[in-house]
Amino acid sequence: MIKSMTGFGRGHKVLNGRDITVEIRAVNHRYYEFSSRLPRSLGYIEEKLKSLLQGRINRGKVEVSVLLNNVEAADEKITINKEIVKEYVDALRSVKDEFGLVDDLSLSNVLRIPDAFTVVKTETDEEQLWQDVKSTAEEALEHFIAMREAEGERMKQDVMSRLAKIEEWVGIVEARSPQVVEDYRKRLYDKMCEVLSSSNIDENRILMEAGIFSEKTAVDEETVRLRSHIAQFRTMLESGEPVGRKLDFLVQEMNRETNTIGSKVQDIEVTRIVVDQKSEIEKIREQIQNIE
Repeated sequence: MIKSMTGFGRGHKVLNGRDITVEIRAVNHRYYEFSSRLPRSLGYIEEKLKSLLQGRINRGKVEVSVLLNNVEAADEKITINKEIVKEYVDALRSVKDEFGLVDDLSLSNVLRIPDAFTVVKTETDEEQLWQDVKSTAEEALEHFIAMREAEGERMKQDVMSRLAKIEEWVGIVEARSPQVVEDYRKRLYDKMCEVLSSSNIDENRILMEAGIFSEKTAVDEETVRLRSHIAQFRTMLESGEPVGRKLDFLVQEMNRETNTIGSKVQDIEVTRIVVDQKSEIEKIREQIQNIE
């Protein structure tokens, strides 16, 4: 399926106590170019992400951003400093009788003891974290590719309609070509006779020379090649493979043949067709610049 090079996809998951969001966006580019925006702690996955996307994206300037938030203290562990708590409790109880205090110590009292609790950063399981980010990135990638395919289908239909229009014009040029050649031959013959009327030159020679020059205005080869390029264009659009660069070459060839027809045929209707045809080819060129 034809794909556009521009696209956007977003994935969001909560896995192993982490809220993960991955966004993929891309614009036109001649080759595959990757960049990322990652938290410093995820720097080690940049190459992994690049390889993951490269397997599914052939062309385009691609940027991937990853947002990571802990929602269940996934990277933290709380420990109780039992010795400090014991010292505080023993100290309080040692003065209980002396001051007539009620022994009503509770957990809420323990919470107020300075340094009773310590928050310790646990060692991150990098492989598990990568698998979680990868799973989220794959979700974003599916949305990204779906958007590219939808846009690619619209572009394909537009190009197909323009190819049909060009093919119709080629048929008109082919139908007019014999008459255009004959008209040119006749005008050339009349002109030569007028110029050479005072000279003793064989009329058959004049006819032969007029025929040779008039044949140079024939565009049979150009129209045949144009039809061939159009057929190849359609085949590539239906191939389902990345064909952007190949289509760019075909557009150049179609434009070349059209220019040749315009330079060879001095006919008002054909000239008008050539102008319209070049306009359609330019619109096709603009479309395929965004095809992967």
